[in-house]
Amino acid sequence: MIFRTIIVDDEPLARKGLSIRLQSFSDIHIIEQCSNGREAIEVIRDNQVDLMFLDIQMPGLTGFQVIDEIEKQGLRMPLVVFATAFDQYAIKAFEVYALDYILKPTNEERLAQTLDKIRQHFKSSTDAEHKSKLIKLVSDVTGNNYQQILTELTNNQPVSLSNYSDILAIKDVGEVTRVPVKDIIWIDAAGDYMCVHTTNTSQHQSLDNPQENTHILRKTMKQLEEHLDPKVFIRNHRSTIVNKDYVEKFCSQASGEYLLILKNGKELKVSRSYKEKVKQAINS
Repeated sequence: MIFRTIIVDDEPLARKGLSIRLQSFSDIHIIEQCSNGREAIEVIRDNQVDLMFLDIQMPGLTGFQVIDEIEKQGLRMPLVVFATAFDQYAIKAFEVYALDYILKPTNEERLAQTLDKIRQHFKSSTDAEHKSKLIKLVSDVTGNNYQQILTELTNNQPVSLSNYSDILAIKDVGEVTRVPVKDIIWIDAAGDYMCVHTTNTSQHQSLDNPQENTHILRKTMKQLEEHLDPKVFIRNHRSTIVNKDYVEKFCSQASGEYLLILKNGKELKVSRSYKEKVKQAINS
């Protein structure tokens, strides 16, 4: 079988290097090299594409968003091999979902292993199995419910995507900790780092008296806010964000200060510039 293949990567040298290496495989026919996700979707719409080598981090649409758009538009999903510069620890999160992944830059030996997987897939697997894995990946990355996505696709309904993930991935010394966003009690800035204070409701701790764990995350407050639903997480200070589900009281002090009292007894100051927004959020 000849695999009609596209390469999707915003880096010209990466596209060229992969294209040259793939030329040594007689069953690979490259029909297009795409510099972004939109181009890839157009090619898939207009052509039969069997295989897609897909970068993850790209301007415009990320690799994950390309997969999502293909599903939303009802296009035929090609087999997907992720081409990424992610480190070996982060890539483990994707390994079980994609048909394969390659770290850039790759070599002929690694590509040969990938092609073996592709050939084996066509012998022993179905498109439905691969589609299911990709949906599961999109679900994990976007924070949307896997079964809900499957149901919407089965009923030819548009996939409803949340802009906020259910998981916050925190890297630390070669490990990635997947922290459920619902378990975050509050966050404060410490220089170039964020201290993410969490509870563990999965171990039956009560919301009324949550016990704290602390994770260190290298992000700015602005970057972190983009991952958090503003209907749940309140900015109460320029260096503090709090999950309103863990707030017990919002009160004023004789000194004129305002405080949030958390259910574990922790007191957080509310700066005057955020007072009205906090009051509105607590009352909503």
